Amino acid sequence: MKTLNRDTANITTQYPVKVLQFGEGNFLRGFVDWIIDILNEKTDFNGSVKIIQPIERGIVDLLNKQDGLYHVLLNGIQGGKETEETRLVTCISGAINPYNDYNEYLKLAENPDLQFIISNTTEAGIAFEEADTSMETLPGSFPGKLTALLYHRYTHFEGAADKGLTMIPCELIEKNGAALQQTILKFARHWGLSTDFTAWIREHNIFCNTLVDRIVPGFPKDNIKEIQAELGFEDNLVVKAEPFHLWVIEAPRSVERAFPAEEAGLQVKFAPNLTPYRSRKVRILNGAHTALVPVAYLQGLRTVREAVEDERTGTFIREAIFEEIIPTLDLPEEELTKFANDVIERFQNPFIRHELISIALNSISKYKVRVLPSVLTYIDRKNQLPERLLESLAALILFYKGEWQGETIPLNDSADILSFFEEAWKEEDAAKVAKAILSNTAFWDTDLTKVDGLQELVTEKLEQLQQAEKKEKLGLA
Repeated sequence: MKTLNRDTANITTQYPVKVLQFGEGNFLRGFVDWIIDILNEKTDFNGSVKIIQPIERGIVDLLNKQDGLYHVLLNGIQGGKETEETRLVTCISGAINPYNDYNEYLKLAENPDLQFIISNTTEAGIAFEEADTSMETLPGSFPGKLTALLYHRYTHFEGAADKGLTMIPCELIEKNGAALQQTILKFARHWGLSTDFTAWIREHNIFCNTLVDRIVPGFPKDNIKEIQAELGFEDNLVVKAEPFHLWVIEAPRSVERAFPAEEAGLQVKFAPNLTPYRSRKVRILNGAHTALVPVAYLQGLRTVREAVEDERTGTFIREAIFEEIIPTLDLPEEELTKFANDVIERFQNPFIRHELISIALNSISKYKVRVLPSVLTYIDRKNQLPERLLESLAALILFYKGEWQGETIPLNDSADILSFFEEAWKEEDAAKVAKAILSNTAFWDTDLTKVDGLQELVTEKLEQLQQAEKKEKLGLA
């Protein structure tokens, strides 16, 4: 088996570095770098990526050992058929650890070809750290590091307007671009940097809000030897991912022209406002997950795929999506229907085992954010109750009893929420339990018993579930 590098793989093309990427993890390599590699193949983007390790320990040494090469394996369902695809990603020109050489890191800012900064440093990564007191030494936080890099670029090019950069963060927080800009400006004030620099940041750099969507399980350690044998290379950076990908970028037309992903046929959408797309993802994908979990779990199912392929729960979640969630959204119906069909196929992916109990983490707050807006909007628009979404709420209340058919449910939520449910379930009366849960404004930010008919329907569904449990215990089901 051959060692993987540019000589053994016969990769001779070199592109100028147009992208600095903070983060070398599976998601960025299986999503962003995969996209850039296709851009190089199908458009005149002609740019490479230099990776910056955002924390002291990482895998840049391994990346450099393989000359930035690795394979992305896509496995999933598309158009109702199982699909597999392998791509050797070649767009990474190298990686550095700024903790080893701060000056080498700052010199990256002197590159006149540089256009983009991409990052994924976890949801906590875009945060101000007061402990980063100056840029004389390497700041610990990602925004601190980026502020130092941008200041070096500003001084090196004497504040040239055309040397500003486009920041495309992928951290999973709302308005991530705006948050990154505000944090950089806060560091500029913290370090006493000039007002001319802050004006340059505001006027000549672009901070894009983004939404990313692809499941990337990562390194396939369970069968890596078989995969390496099939590839013919000893690739120790293989990334597995699903075929579906979506990247919505809130940016001006100039960014779309500089990053021509749609031209390459990729699901990268530039939009003046990504809020409708965030709502679509949160309500259809995440909301369907959350609505499905308690219903499927109480039916004895344990994975998303099993639940979607089960006749009863599969019908339940499809009807919830198409009849009760989609009517609450404001994008064209064709777009919503396609996205929903893609979501169902993703749920059925045989290459990913997605445990229901793992999705059940913090389900009360998830229901509030992901499902309740659909419930309330549906009622407002249709003047009727969404039965399936409220059946899910009833199942969730019973799920949080923590016991089903004599077996303990491993609940995972905050202590105060679990304590409230434990106290509520001391009652035997489903109506009293439902009222206690639905009226808890700390859970829902509103008293759901005030919504006409909602308490009665949830109570009815809850009683039906309890009757089903009793029949199952007696062997009458």
